[in-house]
Amino acid sequence: MKKNNNRIYSTSFLILVSIILILAGCNKESSNAGKGLDEEVRYEIDENTPAWKLDEKENVELTWYVNADWFNTDYGNDTITKKLKEDLNLNIKFLTGDDAKLNTYFAGKDLPDIITIFGGTSSTAQRAASWALPLNKLAEKYDPYFFKVAQQQTLDWYKLDDGNTYGYPSYSNTKEHYDSGMIPGQDAFVIREDIYEAIGKPSMSTPAEFLDAMEKIKKQFPDVTPFGFRGFSAEGDTGSLGSSFQNHIGVPITTSDGKWLNRNLDEDYLTWIKTFNESYKKGYISEDIFSDDNTIFEEKVAAGKYATMHISGAAQLSGALQKNLAADPKRKYIAIDGPKSTVGNEPTLSQSGISGWSVTYITKNAKDPQKAIQLFTYLLSDEGQYLTTFGVEGETFEFNKDGKAELKPDVVKLQTDNPDEFKKKYRLGEFWFFGHDTFSAKNGVKKPIESIEQIHEWANGKLKPQFLIENIDPDQGTPEARSLTNINSRWATTLATLLRVENEGQFNDTLKEYEKFLEDNNFDAIVKVRNEKIKENIEKLGLN
Repeated sequence: MKKNNNRIYSTSFLILVSIILILAGCNKESSNAGKGLDEEVRYEIDENTPAWKLDEKENVELTWYVNADWFNTDYGNDTITKKLKEDLNLNIKFLTGDDAKLNTYFAGKDLPDIITIFGGTSSTAQRAASWALPLNKLAEKYDPYFFKVAQQQTLDWYKLDDGNTYGYPSYSNTKEHYDSGMIPGQDAFVIREDIYEAIGKPSMSTPAEFLDAMEKIKKQFPDVTPFGFRGFSAEGDTGSLGSSFQNHIGVPITTSDGKWLNRNLDEDYLTWIKTFNESYKKGYISEDIFSDDNTIFEEKVAAGKYATMHISGAAQLSGALQKNLAADPKRKYIAIDGPKSTVGNEPTLSQSGISGWSVTYITKNAKDPQKAIQLFTYLLSDEGQYLTTFGVEGETFEFNKDGKAELKPDVVKLQTDNPDEFKKKYRLGEFWFFGHDTFSAKNGVKKPIESIEQIHEWANGKLKPQFLIENIDPDQGTPEARSLTNINSRWATTLATLLRVENEGQFNDTLKEYEKFLEDNNFDAIVKVRNEKIKENIEKLGLN
């Protein structure tokens, strides 16, 4: 009995020590609060005027850490940062690194003034209240104009449990952006135009029609592979036959009662996977597709080696598609409806969601929180968006008769002839912290890329937001997150197997093995987490 008591006391002591250490760590971050919200406002606030136009303080310097080694740290020499420095009377010292360096900052006492990370659901983002200043409170006190240029739906999305928003993302697409029709669709079923015409432009909407078209292609064009797609990886990437194809045939993202749906096991989707398996057995899909990396895949696209493809990320594939077009304009890849839902669902293509890409914060160490929030407001405003997207009027662009920003001919020529010098001199499109694709589409003249212009046109009107299922995976470091990593990897290998099995019996057995793997790897707990987070998303979006 005494021995057991000692064990209890020892355990209790260890727990107490752990709590003290955790609190000490939190206090370390919180104690480095700098001036925060206690600083007296040094200019007269006007909610209709951005504070950077009211602030007369000069030569402020802020340090800005970007968690990416590849980011260009130069400041004040290119068109964008030179103008930024001039308008805001601000010097910025950029710092870069990786996760190890970021963790070093948090372990020490001196955080940079501003921090940009990637991943709004990371543990760093989730504990932002302990090391960052709330943007809503900074704006209320120092720069209320911020609320006129920030997207309210984005602010609500990034709100933490304490009711405050600490980080603001780049490329955050709200429902308004989706409704505008200005977000280009990037996923499609494409076919070489010459082949399409040669086989009579048939429908490929049903499994039977698809297989019939593949047979015609194989007979008439024996030197090409009838159907291609991006391959898989052991890390769980299912190429262009995963969620991208599920969106193409309109597999729902939730059940009829609003719960998370395992789209991988959707009957409509599996019907098409069986069809692709039949295609593989008939020689319409090459074995090489399962071993080719992205480089080899793109080389084959550039050479027109696939008659048809389901592609995900037309913009990323535009170089290969353009090379194919340049080699022979007749074999241009065009988007067609291709496979359709067997149960009548319409396509629900997806693009970047409300979470965006990078997320930027003002830390509690900020030497000048007033100037920091002014910087956020400036870059989110039209002035900042024009600057980072098109540069300076008269220097890099002019407004045409329609009021659209158009790059000057010498700027376009430099971009074409010497991309490295263009980046160094102008930096257009590279200062992306508060960037948004729709601003360029709405306010500028952009010459379409010939190889993907028609693909974008086909996708118009087919994009639907998937906000409900954004960021619903288990938090990093949890048992459920570790299980999910294994499950994602297993699904990639399962899908590759399903596409190559010899008969329907093997197909069904492979599915049963996968379902058993889910059962053995705590999948119910993962689903529970996802359903809880879907509820949170509904609340954030004001849909309840």
